[in-house]
Amino acid sequence: MQPSPEQSPHHAYPDHWEADVVLRDGGTARIRPITTDDAERLVSFYEQVSDESKYYRFFAPYPRLSAKDVHRFTHHDYVDRVGLAVTVGGEFIATVRYDRIDATGRPASAPADEAEVAFLVQDAHQGRGVASTLLEHIAAVARERGIRRFAAEVLPANTKMIKVFRDAGYTQQRSFEDGSVHLTLDLEPTAESLAVQRAREQRAEAKSVQRLLAPGSVAVIGVGRTPGGVGRTVLRNLLGAGFTGRVHAVNSAFPADQDTIDGVPAHRSLGEIGRPVDLAVVAVPADRVPEAVADCGERGVQGLVVLSAGYAEWGAEGRERQRELVRQARSYGMRIIGPNAFGIINNSEAVRLNASLAPDRPASGRIGLFTQSGAIGIALLSGLYRRGAGLSTFISAGNRADISGNDFLQYWYEDPDTDVALLYLESLGNPRKFTRLARRTAAVKPVVVVKGARHSGSTPPGHAVPVSRIPDSTVSALMRQAGVIRVDTVTEMVDAGLLLADQPLPAGGRVAILGNSESLGLLTYDVCLAEGLRPRPPIDLTTSATPQDFRDALSAALADGACDAVIVTAIPWVGENGEAESGDGEVLATALHAAAAAGPAKPVAVVHVEIGGLAEALAAATSTVAQPRPATQPFAAAREAPGAVAPGAPTASPSGRAGTPAATAPSAAAAGAAPNAAQPAAADGTPQAPQAPESHGVDQDAPRIGRIPAYPAAERAVRALAEAVRYAQWRRQAATPGKVPDFLDETIDTQGAAARIDALLGEDPDPRGRPLGHDEARELLACYGIAVRPTLPAPGPEEAVAAAARLGYPVALKTTAPHLRHRADLGGVRLDLDSEAALRRAYGDLTDLLGKPAELRPVVQAMAPRGVDTVVRAAIDPAAGAVLSFGLAGAPSELLGDTAHRLVPATDRDAAELIRSIRAAPVLFGWRGAAPVDTAALEELLLRVSRLVDDHPEVVSIALEPVVVAPQGLSVLGASVRLSPPPARNDLGPRRLSNY
Repeated sequence: MQPSPEQSPHHAYPDHWEADVVLRDGGTARIRPITTDDAERLVSFYEQVSDESKYYRFFAPYPRLSAKDVHRFTHHDYVDRVGLAVTVGGEFIATVRYDRIDATGRPASAPADEAEVAFLVQDAHQGRGVASTLLEHIAAVARERGIRRFAAEVLPANTKMIKVFRDAGYTQQRSFEDGSVHLTLDLEPTAESLAVQRAREQRAEAKSVQRLLAPGSVAVIGVGRTPGGVGRTVLRNLLGAGFTGRVHAVNSAFPADQDTIDGVPAHRSLGEIGRPVDLAVVAVPADRVPEAVADCGERGVQGLVVLSAGYAEWGAEGRERQRELVRQARSYGMRIIGPNAFGIINNSEAVRLNASLAPDRPASGRIGLFTQSGAIGIALLSGLYRRGAGLSTFISAGNRADISGNDFLQYWYEDPDTDVALLYLESLGNPRKFTRLARRTAAVKPVVVVKGARHSGSTPPGHAVPVSRIPDSTVSALMRQAGVIRVDTVTEMVDAGLLLADQPLPAGGRVAILGNSESLGLLTYDVCLAEGLRPRPPIDLTTSATPQDFRDALSAALADGACDAVIVTAIPWVGENGEAESGDGEVLATALHAAAAAGPAKPVAVVHVEIGGLAEALAAATSTVAQPRPATQPFAAAREAPGAVAPGAPTASPSGRAGTPAATAPSAAAAGAAPNAAQPAAADGTPQAPQAPESHGVDQDAPRIGRIPAYPAAERAVRALAEAVRYAQWRRQAATPGKVPDFLDETIDTQGAAARIDALLGEDPDPRGRPLGHDEARELLACYGIAVRPTLPAPGPEEAVAAAARLGYPVALKTTAPHLRHRADLGGVRLDLDSEAALRRAYGDLTDLLGKPAELRPVVQAMAPRGVDTVVRAAIDPAAGAVLSFGLAGAPSELLGDTAHRLVPATDRDAAELIRSIRAAPVLFGWRGAAPVDTAALEELLLRVSRLVDDHPEVVSIALEPVVVAPQGLSVLGASVRLSPPPARNDLGPRRLSNY
C-alpha cells in the first residue's frame, strides 16, 4: 500500500517492511507500515477494542481516538516514528509503533538509539501470537534505523504483554516504577531470541498444514452436474475414502430444486451451507477462481486446495494471475496448496481424507510423501501401492505458489504418524531454510529427497526461486551435510523409504549375505563393496534350502555381534522335472518374518528373483494361509517341519518395528472393493460409516508381522541399505554436534576486519563489488590469523633480484598472468632458486619461453616447506548461502571435480570431514609411504575462513591457492578476496512468507 503525497516526503515508503506471516493458529495475516490513508481503518479498529485493552494501552479510560490522535498515529517519518499494522481482509487487527527518545525519555532523532514501543491487539485476535510476531518485525525495523533498545511501560495487570516481552529471548531489564513495569529490551539478536523465533515459526507453519490435512468439513467448489470432471472426481474420492467430516458440493449452476449430489448436500454457493467450512477444494476454470476465493475468505474458510490450471505454467499472464491468487488468499488469512495441484491425502483413521484426483486412498503407513509434480505423484502412489507400502500423508503441490516442502517438513517434524519423509522437489524456494529444517527433521526421522530440474535454466514454470551458481554435486554435498538422503530417481526414493520405514537403523556397515543362490550372493557382495559397505562372505544355503533353513540362517546372522544388517537372496526352487517352482513366497516370507521378529533389532532386506507372492507376503505379512502343495517340494514340506511358524502367527518382538502388528488394514482396492465406490452421506454432509470390504479369505483384523522390504535386484537393495548406513552414521554424529573452538576468538580481530571492509567498500560501494589487491587481501586475512606469504612484483630482472634479497633465498619465480596462474605445467613457475645467478637465469628462460614481462607479470616469493598443494575457497551463493570448499590444487579439483563442500558456519567436525571426504584424501595421510601432512593446521585454516565469511557477509568470495600443507604447518602462497555490499538474506530476520 503506497502512501499519499502528504506522507513525509524525505523518507520513501518502505515497502520492504511489508510481509505476509503465519500466526500461531496457522492462519495468515499481513504486516505493513501505517500510512496517512489508514485513518478510517484505525478508527474502526479502535472501536472494536475492549475498554480493558484500551486502558492497558493508555493507562486510563480512553473510549475513542481524537482527531489529533488519529493524525499522530497515521503520520510517520519511517525513521524516528514508525507504525506497523497487522491486517486480515484489509482491516486492522493489531498495531505497534515506536518513537525514538533520548536519555530523558523525550522525542529525539539519531544518533539517539532508544525508542519507546507500544502495542494494541484486538481482543478477538489475542492469543494468536500477533503481538509476538509484531515484536519481531518492529525490532527488525528499529535495528535498520539505528535503534538498539526498546523501552516499554506496562501495567502489572497486563500479564499477556509482559509475557510477550519476557518470552522474546532478547536481553532485557525490568523494574517497577510509579505503578508500572518498566522494561528495556536490547534488540541485538541472541541465540535465545533466534531459537524462540524458529520454534514459533515451526509451530505456526506446522499448524497451517494441519488445518489443511485435518479439516472438520470440506467443500468441493466446481462439482459437475454430470459424472466425470475434476470436481466430481474429487467428491467421489472424498466419499470413497470414508472422510470422517462433513462434505459439501458447490456449483453455482446447480438447479434450484437440486438438494444433493452423490449423496451429499448440493449448494449454489458457500453462503448456502450455513455451517463453517474448514477446507475448500477449488476445481473451477482459472478465470472463476478469484470469485471462489473471495467467497471462501468471506465465509471463514481456513485453507484452499486449488486444482485449477492456467497459472504460471501458461506464461507471463498466468504468473501474474498466480501472484494475485496468493495475495487474495493471504489477505483473508488462508493458505493455498497449488494451483495446478493434484491434491492431498491424510490416512489418519480420525480423518480419512482423500481430497485428490487419486482414485485409491493408499494404505495407511508411516511414510509422508510430498511432490511438486502430479505425474510423479501418480507414479509414486502406484509404486508404493504395488509394494504394499503405506502412507501417513500425501501432498502434490503443483506450482507450490504458497505452501511448499518446507512447510511439510515443519509439520512432519512433530507428526507422530510419520516416521519417514519423502520429497520430490523441482525447486527450492528458500534453500537455506530448507537445509535448516531438513537438518532438524533428519535428527529425528529420515528425510529422502529426489531433486528434479537439477540443471541451470530448467526451473519449472511458476516456481520463483533464486538462481544458484553452484553445481548440482555441491547441492548434493550440502544436503548430505544436513542429513538429507539424496537419491537420483523416484525408484531409489521408494526403495530407501521402504527400508527406513519398516526396519531399524543399522549400527554399522557390516553386512551378512545369505541365500540359495551362490551367484546372486556374489553379485550382492560385489555391490556392497562398491557402495562402501563391509560385506561378509556370502552364505550359500544351496538350491535345496527349505524355509526352515532360511529361518535358521537368518536367526544366526542376526544374533552375530559382528553383523549390522542382513541381505537375504532367494531364487525359485527347481523341481525334479527341471521346472521352476515360484509359488511358495508366502511360506518363505513367514519363515523370514519369524526369524526377524525373534532376533535382535537389525535391518533385513530381501533380494528375490521371480518368487511368486514373496514381495507381497513380505510387505503385507497377513495371516493368509497358503494352499497345500505336494510335499515333495521343500517349501511345502516346510509347512509340516517341526518349529515352523504358521503364516501370520503373532510373534513376540523386542526390536521395535520388526515384529510389531501394523495398525492398518489393506486398502480397499487390495481387498477387492471398488476403488471409486462412494459412501452414502447423511443430510448434513457427514459420510456414513463405510461397509467392511469382503475379506476374500484374508482375516482383515488379524495382527501383522513387521514388513520386510523386498527388491527385484541386488543393486537396489544394497543402495537402500547403504543410504540407511550413511544416514545412521550421520544421526549418531548429529547427537553430539561439533563446535567452533574457543581459541579462535583470541586470534581474531573482528572489529579490525569490519573497519577495513568499510574503508575498502567506501560510503557508496559498487553493487557489483570489487576485488582486493594482493596487499589489501593480506591485511584483511591477517585480521583472522590467516598469514599469506608476501609476494613482490618483479617487472624486470633487477627488481626480481632486489625482491629475493629482501625475502631471502631460496625463492620462487612465478607468473601471475590469468592464463598462466597456478599452471606450473606450462612452465610459469620456477622453484628453489637459491642464488642470484639462478634467479637471473630463470627470469631469462621464463621471458624467452612465455613472453614479455609486461604480459607475464612475474612475482618473487620465498620458498615454502614442501608439502601437498591444496585449495581452500569460500563463496556466497544466492541460493545456498555461504559455502566452504576444499580440494587438492590442480587437476584433482579442476579437472575431476574432486572437491568437498560444507555450509558456513563450519564446526570443527565439518572441517575434519571436509578434508577427509574428497577422493584424493589419502594423499594427505601418508599415501604410498609419504609423510602425513599437518591436517590439524589445515582444519584450523578452514575454520578461520569460515568465521571470516560468516562474520562479514560483505566478503562474497575467498580463494586461497595454493595452500601448501607440510608435515609441520602450512603456507598460504596465494589469496584472492572479493568484497561486495551484503547480499540479501531471506533466512534471517523476522518470520515472513515468500513475497508475491
